[in-house]
Formats: sequence, C-alpha cells, structure tokens
Amino acid sequence: MSTTPRAESAAQERTGLRVAYGGAVYPAEEVARGAAYELFSADEVAGFEWMPRPNSALPWRRFVHVTEVTTVLGATDQAEDPEAPLLLPLHRERGWTEVHRLAQQPAAADDPLVTTVRASAVLRRGTRMVKILSARQLAGYVRGWLPHGFCYREHDVAHLRTPAATTVLRTDGGGGREGVDVTYALRWRAADPGDYDVPAGSAYRGLAALGARDRLGPAVLGTGFTPSSNQLIPEFVTRDLADLPMPANATLLAYPATGLEVVLYAYQAEQRGWLRMVGPQWRHLLAAVPGLSPDQEYVPIGDAPRSTTLVGTYAGGEYEAVADLPGGFRVLALTRAARYPVDTVTRRLRLAAWREVPCLVLREEAGWLRLRLRHPNPDAVAITGAQCHERGVYEVWAPGGEVTDDQVVDHPYLL
Repeated sequence: MSTTPRAESAAQERTGLRVAYGGAVYPAEEVARGAAYELFSADEVAGFEWMPRPNSALPWRRFVHVTEVTTVLGATDQAEDPEAPLLLPLHRERGWTEVHRLAQQPAAADDPLVTTVRASAVLRRGTRMVKILSARQLAGYVRGWLPHGFCYREHDVAHLRTPAATTVLRTDGGGGREGVDVTYALRWRAADPGDYDVPAGSAYRGLAALGARDRLGPAVLGTGFTPSSNQLIPEFVTRDLADLPMPANATLLAYPATGLEVVLYAYQAEQRGWLRMVGPQWRHLLAAVPGLSPDQEYVPIGDAPRSTTLVGTYAGGEYEAVADLPGGFRVLALTRAARYPVDTVTRRLRLAAWREVPCLVLREEAGWLRLRLRHPNPDAVAITGAQCHERGVYEVWAPGGEVTDDQVVDHPYLL
C-alpha cells in the first residue's frame, strides 16, 4: 500500500524524496545523510506507527535503514563518502537469518561467516560514532566525562530513533522512562581507527564470561554484535575501555518519541565546555537530567580531571591538540591565529597495575588512584572488587602505594 496521490504530492514537494520499500513507494525524509529514511503514509501500513505531525496529511511513519530500501528517488549527492555497510557473502544455505542466529551465540564468535560479516563494518578517521545515554550519563558528559566504552557507528543505528527502539543500545542497565519519553546520545567523530576495538576474540572472552550479577546492560556476546532479537548491529568499544579526548564539535542529542533529532549541546574545545543549542520549545527534554538547569546557556568543564589528552607538535614544540574533523588536528588555542595544524599527534594516557590486574589511571586524589580495568573478567573483578558503572566499564579506588607499573603511554596517530 502506498500513500494517496494528493498526500504523496504534498510530501514529495516538502522532502523531494521517494523511497521504494516493501513493494511500495513512499514519500521520505533522509536521516543521518542517507544512512536511514523516515517513510510516510496517509494510510495504515504494517510496521508503520501513528505519529501525526502539524500540517501533514501523512500521519503514519516508519524509520528504515538504507539497506532495507530498494530504490531512492530524488536524492542529492552527499558531501561526504558514505560509511562502509555490512556485507553478507552470498550463500544458498546461509543467509541473513543464519548470520543473525550465529551473531547472537557466543560459541559462534570464531565462525568464519560471522567474522567475515563483522569485518565489513570498518572505521575510518572522521566516522561519526554514537553512544546512547541515560539521563544520568548525559549529566556526566555535560560535566566533563569523555567518550569511552561501548559505542556504535551512526551509520549502523541511524534507523533507531525513538526511546523504545534505542533500548537495545543502552549501556546503563536501564531501559524504562525517566520522567519524560526521551532518549539521549553523544555523537562524535572518530579521531583514529586505532582508538577502537571490536569486542570479539580472546581479549574479550573474560568480559563475556561475567555473570548477570556483575554487569550492567546487555551481555557481551563476544561476536562483535550487540544482543538483539531482530537487529544485526556491529558494536565497538574504545581501546582498553579507555577514555578518548573529546573532539571539537561533538554533540549531545535528544530523541523524543517522534524520532526527531534535537541537538542539546555542542562541545566548544577551546572554552572546555558545552554550549546549549536547544531552543525554549525543547528545554523540557532536559527535565529528567539531574543537576542540570535547562536555562543554563553554557556549561564549562573547567579543570575537571582528564585521564587522556591529545598532544601535538608544531615547529619543534609540544602542545595540547584537538581533533577538529574532518579538517584534521590542530593546536588547542583560544585565538584563531594560533590554531596551527600540528605536524604529529599522539593520544596520551596513564596505565598501571593493581594486584597484577592491568588498569587505566583515571585520576588521583589524596594518595588514592581511580582505576578502570582494561580487560575485565571474573577473576579481575573479584581480585580488585571493581564495580560495574556501565556495560563493560569496571572501576575501583586503589591506594597509590600499592599500584605498580605506573607509566604514561603514547598512542601516535598516522597523519
């Protein structure tokens, strides 16, 4: 079933797009630069939901991934090259259903078909990454948290736009409403593919072995895909579960039940803070965020402890740098004239061990170190008493005098 001619004409005049899906053609709007589409219909269609909009004769809608549509009519050229999609080798007996079944089984982590499909989801410098947040996590990022832990390419999850749909991507163990029907997200550009791992293989078997009592969020399958009954979503994790420096122009987003993307804040690297972008009509979306005033125009991070920094060299000197992608890397400076492109750039962090368990050092206070386990497993969690703060992230305080192998490590980027 498709829309009525009059309604379709009005919608196409507004969006300029028509998309073929499920044997019919629908007016559509592009999502995430063509990674997904919002389809509209004047009549009820299986899988569409009732979501009327002002001055629209198309009250039924559905979000679909670009891989689900057969034809896109009226699309414009993209300013950036699209991300690499998941690729499934053609096989008479092993199609999508079989791949999905195997991707949800930890025992199939080394199956050649699973590893081949998973390897097709690649990262490049500038790939947009997304991490779904609870209200508590949003408050943490506004106050200075850095990207870390499990995350996704925006390309792979662009069709999951509502609070109900994004539940599968949450890392905090929640999933219910928090005062308002809204989900939050952090979006940033990957500074370097080497900052991320695929949570599969021997390095993550320990994390997959942690029981339900010791974890938050969905189980880690070890296949590189997130647990889902009807989605095949490749997941990533920051290397060693470390914090990553916040790139310039990262954004904090809200998705109400309508699926509309609302930009709440944009990160201002030079000012070390978040500039509020949302207008008065959307400030109610911040009502559930603890300790955050919806009327605050700018939220500075100030001297909040940072567990990692970007360091660049320019004209023989070493300076703090910032990833300002897709443009590149530059010196972090308040004045535009001093924002020189760097000659080299390195991600710097601090590593240590406690009770022979490899850790990251997040901060130091009064002789105690805040540590995060680099490779969580049942034994490491039991030995250190680390607590799970979100999916895959285990932290603990340790006496500084008991910590060994304390060192600063540089991960250089190839420019």
